[in-house]
Amino acid sequence: MTERLIEKREGAVGWMVFNNPERRNAVSLDMWQAIPSILENFEKDPQIRVVVLAGAGDKAFVAGADISQFEKQRSSEADVRRYEEIGEAAQAKLQNFDKPTIAMIRGYCLGAGVNIANVCDLRIAADDARFGIPAGKMGLGYRSTSMKNLVDTVGAPFAREIMLTARQFTAAEALHMGMVHKVVEKERLEQVVREYSDAIAANAPLTLRAAKRTIHEVSKRDYDVELCKTWVRECFESEDYAEGRRAFMEKRKPQFRGR
Repeated sequence: MTERLIEKREGAVGWMVFNNPERRNAVSLDMWQAIPSILENFEKDPQIRVVVLAGAGDKAFVAGADISQFEKQRSSEADVRRYEEIGEAAQAKLQNFDKPTIAMIRGYCLGAGVNIANVCDLRIAADDARFGIPAGKMGLGYRSTSMKNLVDTVGAPFAREIMLTARQFTAAEALHMGMVHKVVEKERLEQVVREYSDAIAANAPLTLRAAKRTIHEVSKRDYDVELCKTWVRECFESEDYAEGRRAFMEKRKPQFRGR
């Protein structure tokens, strides 16, 4: 683990905070390596219902990968391959994480920051947020999985504009492209994210898990209908479904337990 990636819990909400403020929370190799471990901890904790990703301070969510490490860690072919495998594993773990995730975006969200945000379920940004992928200004090749996530998020036309211009986009432009779900005043960002987190945490965990899995599955060209039916059946056979029915009839708030 590393002090540059903070894991904390607040009730039903797990927080993963990118803590490299002197470099605008640029992701270092040790941070990439720590992401799967932190997510596994949250995954195993039944008290955690939703995970929020945020950047330390008010300057950035994640302003890309830590370029200062590239000379040592991405200079040779073998080094590049190892670095890419570690980053790929971190993003895959986040993308396939069963619990809902929210990216709370303040300030710069560039390069790797966009990649990380794109594999979160929801992206809520402050009005001062700035987005972009400056790979074209550095001569970097962009791996296909990250490019696919970008295209899935904003569509091919906007993906072309993002990659070919390598410019920064405002929060309003990001909202128009579908890169974020909501833009709020920077003073209200954390409040709104907490409101979303509380609303999500109050819902049935098995239903949310089934929804995430099914959305991911049906996004494939040839998806497995029977597998989707299995996830639906797990919900209907759960104690939470019985609790949801009782709570509705008794006109009270349901108390879901994730089983």
